[in-house]
Amino acid sequence: MASRQSFPAFAPERFAPTAERPLRAKARLLEHLADIQPHRHDWAQLVFSMTGAVRVNTEASTYIVPPSRAVWIPPGLVHAVTAIEQADLRTLYLGPELLAGDAWAVGRVLEVSPLLRELVAALPGDPDPPPPEAPDDAQRRRGIEQLVLMELRRARPLALGVALPQDARLRKLCEAMLREPGRHAGLDDWAAEAGYSPRTLSRLFREQLGTSFAQWRSQLLLAHALTLAARGRPMSHIAAELGYASASAFTAMVTRTVGMPPSRFFAEA
Repeated sequence: MASRQSFPAFAPERFAPTAERPLRAKARLLEHLADIQPHRHDWAQLVFSMTGAVRVNTEASTYIVPPSRAVWIPPGLVHAVTAIEQADLRTLYLGPELLAGDAWAVGRVLEVSPLLRELVAALPGDPDPPPPEAPDDAQRRRGIEQLVLMELRRARPLALGVALPQDARLRKLCEAMLREPGRHAGLDDWAAEAGYSPRTLSRLFREQLGTSFAQWRSQLLLAHALTLAARGRPMSHIAAELGYASASAFTAMVTRTVGMPPSRFFAEA
């Protein structure tokens, strides 16, 4: 098993938006299982990966996203990032005045269009103080920034977040399920690992998360399955990695949860 690596937030204040540069970009390569520790800042953030899936944790939710998705983090929200696999991480820092309104005040997953992906890759990633720019370079950068904002306003939000509990013991169990969703198949085995009775664990999920254990786990499995499907894994491999005995059993879970077969769900999601 690969060892985990934990890193500080890599001095995000070095890339803080300013009046002259209200949109800043940063690139960072994260190895498999590397963590960026929880932190917060006074500006908004968009985080996604050019290659490799990442998990973004906030105090209330976790988001598991492949390269075609990004997580929007509003100002002041504590968050951490984990590379599910080696990830070419890209981050945008945005001044709070750039994208205002209720929709931008909460964390959520956004679709990353091919154009937005290329625009982010084209932005310079210079920390403060940025080097002097030639007039043509500054004009080009401002044009790219305006296109980035236009693409973000058009980006489709996606319901891919998984709620996390406040109770420390239950949260520890949920984190274990996030790391290895296929380790156990059902409520009884997960309850035994955490030292709960199945009845107690079921009650805690309803009290803490307002959902059943089975419904919460289905959302978690769908998020992981989406990252595997984005990498072209066949359905049989996805089913096996998530702990299902057969592709048909996995297909039945997806169809029951979202009302459509996996092939259609992955294509639309």
